[in-house]
Amino acid sequence: MKSVRLPFLSIYLVVYLVFLYAPILVIPVFSFNAAAAPTLPLSGFTLKWHEMVWGNAQMLRAALNSLIVGLSVSLLTTTLGVLAARALSRHRFPGQKAASGLIMAPLFLPEIIVAVSLLTIILSLGFSASLIAVILGHTVFCLPYAMSVLTAGFQNLDPSLEEASRDLGETAFGTFRRVILPVVSPAIVSSLLVSFTISFDEFILAFFLSGSEPTLPVYIWGQLRFAARLPAVLALGSIILVLSIALLAIAEILRKRAEDRLTAMGAP
Repeated sequence: MKSVRLPFLSIYLVVYLVFLYAPILVIPVFSFNAAAAPTLPLSGFTLKWHEMVWGNAQMLRAALNSLIVGLSVSLLTTTLGVLAARALSRHRFPGQKAASGLIMAPLFLPEIIVAVSLLTIILSLGFSASLIAVILGHTVFCLPYAMSVLTAGFQNLDPSLEEASRDLGETAFGTFRRVILPVVSPAIVSSLLVSFTISFDEFILAFFLSGSEPTLPVYIWGQLRFAARLPAVLALGSIILVLSIALLAIAEILRKRAEDRLTAMGAP
């Protein structure tokens, strides 16, 4: 059947991509603008806003807090997700559907309700808002996203690989470490990346649970009330944009290497 070309679909795609990415690309442009106001035409080229970022101890501390939270959440969420996805995809037990529904529940609950509930529980236990509370809250919030990625990876795992490993005398733990984890490693890398990205950008939970240790989104929200500090925020945004692209590139390289290794092993 001969395909029909629809020019308006191409136009729609271009408009959609411009609408989606143009605001992001504008951030690094204005971060080098000599004027404090982000307006066109540009007043000149300057690096002073980027220098202000490195000289702002509070902003760097907030960025470090977000980095600590993001790394902790990605590792904790992916570890829990691997165990849960393995259990839900390979075993049948009473309450399986209920357990799966409870894990995915944060996707459908209003985030502010989750934040207030977690804050109430933390305060009632005698603890105070802190980065640890943010890590626990983000883990609950990010686990459904990690599970969506990891469950698909485990469901695509060929059971014959596990059977062959067990027939050759490998233990259950050895099979999990030497066979299962390498096969699902692309899903694990994706889970780490997704969890880190969501945690790093998350605002509502961090706003309620961070206390006196704000994460970067909470700090930026506070700075946006002052017009004079906007250029430094844009400079920080351009730095984060570059780092995010680098992180995506590294994750893609690792994923491609994992797929090449599985192809060499003869895995489907």
